[in-house]
Amino acid sequence: MSAPVLLDVQGLTVAFDGKPVVHGIDLQVKAGEKLALVGESGSGKTVSALSLLRLLADAEVDGTAWLRDAGRSGEQGSGRDLLSLSERELRGVRGHDVAMIFQEPMTALNPLYPVGDQIAEAVQLKQGLGRAASWQRAVQLLADTGIPEPERRARSFPHQLSGGQRQRAMIAMALAGEPRLLLADEPTTALDVTVRQQILDLLSELQGRIGMAVLMITHDLNLVRRFADRVAVMERGHVVEQGPVAEVFASPQHEYTRRLLDSVPERDVAERPAGTQAPVLRASDLVVSYPVPLRGVRGWFRQGRFDAVKGVNLELHPGRTLGVIGESGSGKSTLALAALGLLRSEGRLEVDGRGWQHTQRADRPLRRHMQVVFQDPFSSLSPRMTVEELVGEGLSVHAPTLDPAARREKVLAALADVGLTEAQFPGLLARYPHEFSGGQRQRLAIARALIVEPSLLVLDEPTSALDVTIQKQVLKLLQRLQREHGLAYLLITHDVQVVRAMAHDVIVMKDGQVLEQGAAAEVLAQPQHPYTRTLLAAA
Repeated sequence: MSAPVLLDVQGLTVAFDGKPVVHGIDLQVKAGEKLALVGESGSGKTVSALSLLRLLADAEVDGTAWLRDAGRSGEQGSGRDLLSLSERELRGVRGHDVAMIFQEPMTALNPLYPVGDQIAEAVQLKQGLGRAASWQRAVQLLADTGIPEPERRARSFPHQLSGGQRQRAMIAMALAGEPRLLLADEPTTALDVTVRQQILDLLSELQGRIGMAVLMITHDLNLVRRFADRVAVMERGHVVEQGPVAEVFASPQHEYTRRLLDSVPERDVAERPAGTQAPVLRASDLVVSYPVPLRGVRGWFRQGRFDAVKGVNLELHPGRTLGVIGESGSGKSTLALAALGLLRSEGRLEVDGRGWQHTQRADRPLRRHMQVVFQDPFSSLSPRMTVEELVGEGLSVHAPTLDPAARREKVLAALADVGLTEAQFPGLLARYPHEFSGGQRQRLAIARALIVEPSLLVLDEPTSALDVTIQKQVLKLLQRLQREHGLAYLLITHDVQVVRAMAHDVIVMKDGQVLEQGAAAEVLAQPQHPYTRTLLAAA
């Protein structure tokens, strides 16, 4: 017998200032079902979910969203229309019948209170328990989500927990009211691949145990394949296709769905041999450490030491990509910062045969040879600078004798190299970063790095903030630039698919140590270390 419909959305329209962003969509979620709502940024996924609980300020919402009464297969009209409830009535629904997990727990959790107090507050409000009983229930909810030492972790503030632990705390808070429907907005985007798998397993286990339905909002197609029963695909505010995951993925009917499924990164790199030229980056027995306070009386007189990178050896040659993979805290980013000369290190570290002196005057010529592209272009590009100022800034440091006309010519050439021209974007040089999409901003960041003609680019998660179709475009751009300019890339990522598409060699790091390294094809096809096998299985 088919499960009854729990949520029945008909003709949902959401508009801001009279401009529709969601256009009359229909969705159904059955009791105990896992439905994935997928699409790129701006497709209307999150807006649709937030509108169900009326959490959007100044939104004009129309249509119906019937939440069926428990235990009814339900003819039309049974239950409650969420979109017609008063604010007071909605307070009884939020957290009790329908709960939500937000994308970034660090911003969703209150930084001033321990997570246990925040969960206990939700328990008090939704279940009416006393303070002591609410606290015990909060600890039990943390234990149910798999957090070790739940009593101690309940007394921790959000910043004292890891990303995975914060997400578990958010799930515990969402479960405080024992909801029938859980709205999960990109609940694993900010997590490492192994933690991501743990969260998916946890949601599946909890969903099966308490019979809760889940509406998952995501752009991660691998996540959908592993987690969901059915999928609905959104494009520009329309649901263009929906059905069982196996059927939609095996035989997509809409062109947009096919384009999403075809967005797996493709390998298109020049297979240059490693030893034909001198390495642009070389490290031998590299150690990066931080001072840490010691407990007790010893801390009065001296500091301790934490080794974030421990004895790393690597070589990176022109025209090749070295992928560095591992979880958060593995030492990937610390290794990149040391390579950029932004952290002091022990051992041997050379860029184009020269070491960092850690003085501005001595290191300036070397910095021209090594540039960086960061994870989030919106935060790495100054919002107060125009495109011309942003992209040309490096020239003012490394080529100060250029006259304005020559500098502008170089800026336009760098922009054209990454696919941004005046023909596409009239007034391009006078525009600001907020006037571009995420993928276009990342192209600006790449042009900014390339304009000083470096030999080595450090790519710090260059596509993790982008949609899958945009990610594929940026990777193609990086592959083309490497072939044309002979660039070397130090690629920092946790995305195994990106490593597969881009890297010639790979390093696997955990707790500051290199556990495995070698040719990417060999390591990814036949991993030797158990940790590497775990990473690949989770991806």
